[in-house]
Amino acid sequence: MNDIYDNQRILEVIRKHFIHFILIGALAVLMAALFSSPFFIKPKFKSTARIYPINLAVLSMESESEQMLEIINSNDIKIKMFDAFRLDTVYKIDRQDPQYLTNMLGEYNTNVSTNKTEFETVEITVLDRDPGRAAAMCDSIIHYYNAKVREMHAVKNLEMVNILKNNMVLRMAERDSIHQLLKEKRDKFQILDFDTQVKEVTRGYMEALSTGRDQSSGGKEIKTLYGNLSEQGGDAYILESSFRKLTSTIDSLKFQYDINVSEATKHITYCFVVEKPFPADKKSYPVRWMIVAVTTFSALFLSLLLFILLDYRRAR
Repeated sequence: MNDIYDNQRILEVIRKHFIHFILIGALAVLMAALFSSPFFIKPKFKSTARIYPINLAVLSMESESEQMLEIINSNDIKIKMFDAFRLDTVYKIDRQDPQYLTNMLGEYNTNVSTNKTEFETVEITVLDRDPGRAAAMCDSIIHYYNAKVREMHAVKNLEMVNILKNNMVLRMAERDSIHQLLKEKRDKFQILDFDTQVKEVTRGYMEALSTGRDQSSGGKEIKTLYGNLSEQGGDAYILESSFRKLTSTIDSLKFQYDINVSEATKHITYCFVVEKPFPADKKSYPVRWMIVAVTTFSALFLSLLLFILLDYRRAR
């Protein structure tokens, strides 16, 4: 008995049912054309934008374009798009449905896609029944992306602003305390600048001793100041060094504070628009010729299998 898949048998089946294949193919073409028409499948228009990431700080092993994709695909931006374009109405999804968010995200992800190109740009593609809305959605995704990155940078920098401000307050309080101690030393012991005074007073005291003027009123003043420097000079020197170091630290903190305030409040863009979206003048979905071709081929192939099987059974 001949094999069911024998080439000769298949050709013989095609010859015997040639008219049937023509009729089935024609019917498949007509049915596919009918059911892919706007009456059954609402046409959708495609709008595309391509953007290049700029001013992004690389936070991990991801590239800037990969970071951009992560942000654009965040649910935060998607939910803003739902509200801005009332997509629940567009997609005909009830807000009271317990699975509202799941259904909305599924429909949105079907109609909105993003991918990285070989040139490290990010391509945003939106399908919608309204070509104007598709282009506007592309624009809004870019806008919300910039706003999201701006917000992220602001939060990060405001955290640093608060940390630096608290640090400055503590250091300034510490410096004020040291300044008060220094003021007391200066008022009580006349120690104004240890480094300068210790050299001059020592030289003056040695001269007074060598010339016998140490008992004069001027010599006694120098002797008293020399004694003050000997007893209190070390503490005064430590206080002066701490005061200078704290002043330098506060200046550095203030510099960083100003930078972070500027970063937190600046209004810049985080992408360069390589290709602007525009309303399409030709539908992109459905691709009717492909639907017709696939449907016709499938119908003919299934018909061939059916006729071969019937022929095989008759032959038995």
